[in-house]
Amino acid sequence: MEHTLRQTWAFVFRDINLSRRYMSWIVVFTFYAMVNTATIALIGVALGDRRLTLMLILGALLWNFLSVLFSEIANSITYERWEGTLEYTFMAPVSRLTHLAGVSIYVTLYSIVRTIVITAGVTLFVDFDLSQANLTGLFVVLLVSSLAFIGLGLMAAALPVMSPERGAEATNIFQGVLLLVSGVYYPIEVLPAWLQPLAYISPATYALSASRKLIGIGASASDPAQGVGVPLSAVTHELLVGIVERWAKRTGKLKRTG
Repeated sequence: MEHTLRQTWAFVFRDINLSRRYMSWIVVFTFYAMVNTATIALIGVALGDRRLTLMLILGALLWNFLSVLFSEIANSITYERWEGTLEYTFMAPVSRLTHLAGVSIYVTLYSIVRTIVITAGVTLFVDFDLSQANLTGLFVVLLVSSLAFIGLGLMAAALPVMSPERGAEATNIFQGVLLLVSGVYYPIEVLPAWLQPLAYISPATYALSASRKLIGIGASASDPAQGVGVPLSAVTHELLVGIVERWAKRTGKLKRTG
């Protein structure tokens, strides 16, 4: 067990060092995400709608967190190929589960830090109060949804190996569909009827629904409970669905190097 943990943490620290090498790119992308989130939030401010503003901020922050979690894991094999370490990693006497566990731990930590930085930046543009939000419950929801998106990312990570030329593009299509059907910036009820069934199989849909309740965004602007977060027990349905939708980590195909 100790040997496995050491191997797992080795991959975590390897990715930390890689991030230090490309720190300028990380700063650029984080700055862009912060400005993009602030721009989206200011739409609600311009309309004078506090509920809409909170809904847009939450959607943008949660999607930033989950999309980075998904894309970084999904592209982990692509990054290995770019660095020229793919064959060495696959030939190393380390199980694929240990390898991907290290990648997942690092990406989770990276996504958390990135989201905190973006949130701090958005407060410079928009004044929003979360003093009555259920932040503890929100953390639990993020934890459960993270597990689901890690699973999705691990599934998508096989695509660049199966198709070196088009695999990475396929992960972007996958991510785009999740953004469209999950109701990140709008209720899923506004989706076309033929598209709504896809919303119910996306883990992001339930993460967003639970998070909105926990920070006090009611079903309508006239809801007297606006701004008051519900207890965690009120989002049991979303949590259960999120746990059930924790996709299996299919890693067998990652052993292919063709």
